[in-house]
Amino acid sequence: MKIYIHTKFQESIYQQFRDGLEPKYEVIFGDGEVSESLKEQFLTCDICYGNVPLDWLNTSSQLKWLQLNSTGLDPYQQLTEYQFQLTNLKGFFGQSVAETTLAGILAVYRRIDELTRLQTKNEWVGTPIRETLHLLHKAKVVILGSGAIGLKTKQLLSGFECKTTVLNSKTISQLADYLPTTDILIATLPETKETIGLINKTYLDMLKPSALFVNVGRGSAVDESALIEILKEEKILGAVLDVTEIEPLPTESPLWNLPNVLLTQHSSGGWAEESAEKVVFFLNNLAHFEKGEELVNNVDLVKGY
Repeated sequence: MKIYIHTKFQESIYQQFRDGLEPKYEVIFGDGEVSESLKEQFLTCDICYGNVPLDWLNTSSQLKWLQLNSTGLDPYQQLTEYQFQLTNLKGFFGQSVAETTLAGILAVYRRIDELTRLQTKNEWVGTPIRETLHLLHKAKVVILGSGAIGLKTKQLLSGFECKTTVLNSKTISQLADYLPTTDILIATLPETKETIGLINKTYLDMLKPSALFVNVGRGSAVDESALIEILKEEKILGAVLDVTEIEPLPTESPLWNLPNVLLTQHSSGGWAEESAEKVVFFLNNLAHFEKGEELVNNVDLVKGY
């Protein structure tokens, strides 16, 4: 059997694949590149690791299993007829994204972002900044999404004795009841038909002036124009944004220069051992595949997760 590795990795990670797969499998490394010659090689493979172009999948008759290199399913929700198994990395990034969420909140609450800017200017403010600080302790938090990220974030916040409510697809209709008293609104939502544009101007206007908005899910969940206006007018404390509507964020976006915005550039899923642990995940799933067992993280494209 042949395995196609579409994702670009460091050589040490390629070697990790080789050690785990050869000589049992013929392994083809595509380095994430897209060309007709690589497409032809992909079409001869039984298994693929990585987010290959959609048109490659539409023309494949050999593929038996595709393991995505991501949690997100874009653009594979456009697939209508396919015979292969499809799995993603659902849950894989829960800890890392939750830690970035916590770091972002604390950075804003304790003004680490502002103190960093002052340091670059050799400017000492000192005592006056103390009265602008906030405590996370016992804050009222609403988390949208009950997946690995949302639940891990709730766990981390428990150390600060936060009063945390998690809303999922079954309970999110209650959001308006919570917003007026919410200190921190955290979105960890996947992209589905139901979540696109969910956090609209009406909901954002319900937040109190001291509220903080955090988005570590998908940029499409938020009406970004409405959010920018609210931030410009300082109607809320600020926003921590790991994701945006367009990525990379266009240079002309106002979000770059708003002092009450902290951008983490869709980096929250990362950590030093991320790639190596992805290989371990794939090899463990491959063992299930070889035994004819159910794969971990089988995707339901209708649901979007």
